[in-house]
Amino acid sequence: MEQMGLGKVKQVGFGEAFKENFLGQAPSWYKATILAFLVLNPILMFTVGTYVAGWVLIAEFIFTLAMALKCYPLPAGGLLAIEAVVIGLTNPHSIYHEVEMNLPVILLLMFMVAGIYFMKEGLVYLFTKILTKVRSKVALAFMFSLMGALLSAFLDALTVTAVIIAVAYGFYGIFHKFASSEKIYEKYDVNNDHIIDDKYKEDLDQFRGFLRNLMMHGAVGTALGGATTLVGEPQNLLIGNIMNWDFIEFFLYTAPVSIPVLITGLLTCIALEVTKFWGYGYQLPDSVRKVMEDDVKAKDAAMDTRQRIRLIIMAVCGVLLIFSLALHLAEVGIIGLMIIILLTAFNGVVEEGRIGHAFEEALPFTALLVVFFAIVAVIHDQHLFAPIIQWVLNQEGQNQLVAFFAANGVLSAISDNVFVATVYMTETQKAFEAGGIALDHYNKMAVSINMGTNIPSVATPNGQAAFLFLLTSALAPLIRLSYMEMVKLALPYTILMSLTGVLATIYLL
Repeated sequence: MEQMGLGKVKQVGFGEAFKENFLGQAPSWYKATILAFLVLNPILMFTVGTYVAGWVLIAEFIFTLAMALKCYPLPAGGLLAIEAVVIGLTNPHSIYHEVEMNLPVILLLMFMVAGIYFMKEGLVYLFTKILTKVRSKVALAFMFSLMGALLSAFLDALTVTAVIIAVAYGFYGIFHKFASSEKIYEKYDVNNDHIIDDKYKEDLDQFRGFLRNLMMHGAVGTALGGATTLVGEPQNLLIGNIMNWDFIEFFLYTAPVSIPVLITGLLTCIALEVTKFWGYGYQLPDSVRKVMEDDVKAKDAAMDTRQRIRLIIMAVCGVLLIFSLALHLAEVGIIGLMIIILLTAFNGVVEEGRIGHAFEEALPFTALLVVFFAIVAVIHDQHLFAPIIQWVLNQEGQNQLVAFFAANGVLSAISDNVFVATVYMTETQKAFEAGGIALDHYNKMAVSINMGTNIPSVATPNGQAAFLFLLTSALAPLIRLSYMEMVKLALPYTILMSLTGVLATIYLL
């Protein structure tokens, strides 16, 4: 329907209205593609079988992720998941089982990301000071990558990613608001670039590139550090429990591969920024730096005692968060809920609306993740990975270890790395208990599975939950970080880190 004159409404036909409503503002070609998928899937299932239909469904779901900037993946991907249940590729029980297995991740998203929201003011204040003091882009990039690695080794990659997203979003908002036209300042919207003064548009584009670089360095850093310890990633804990490895044993067993990969990743970060290769090397414009410096000075000058106490409370809660996560006093999501309670109680956030606003960022992604688990349930129920698993298990010696690393990497890049690790460890454990594998080789196989699920999976946003969270965050469209842009920026890391992993598996493991 369209407005005509005063109060008159132009009526459109039912078909046209349905077309406009279906997937809203998404492009017409995208809507047609999703409808074609929904028609194609049952035809494939009843003609060529569930195996092919299952693989096509995975490709279709990846397409919805790749088009995240055109349409948030939840509606389109959700339709594909519902259809998968209706035509029998999976069932509600299998989906619930996948959700149950991943409940800690869901709790993390629900509560930890909201907890970080209440710390955003303090985080932006701290990192803005760092940004204005550290003038070298190479040093900043290295710092983001190293901090991502160190924090993820002891905390959680999703939590660390939530922190760097909050910081970057704050950075972007400060300059975007400054660069907006004063004439329509009251209607300010961070998503609206039409209000940007022409003299700042080039600087804004440069700033976007700068933030894209830092976000990718930080995100890859979470994968590097997450691979090294028992608590770094969910699949590490699963593998460690099956192998009966404690924290130190896990680190020592994986070190021959994880440490060379870590070093390679950090050196790659430096090399990309020094050479300004492959979309890296964007510098912080002088105008942006000045705005940041002025913002810090203004905030320092205007800060009263209540605001100082707020920052102190945030700092105390930040330290408490780090210790609670590092010592694993409770599930990550429960710790996040504790942080929410402490920050809201001691900083005076007691209105339901203000508290509810903190959950807006994470809950759409939580829903998307459950849809993703529905696709994983299809993989499980239709045994889509069975031929690859069997091929790997039929290999021998060092070739088998390399095959484990490669197969886990490829499958994790298109699926869920926790699911892939679960499947491979279950099959490997069965073979070991049947007496077909020596203990020493069994240990090496576990390391290959761990590193395979952690490192090559940086190739795609769906390879790791932290990457997918970044792709679907409110920040991604602001800094023009699309699915293909993430794949492109991750490519040098993927190649060099995976190659290092393979060579370390052959010669050091």
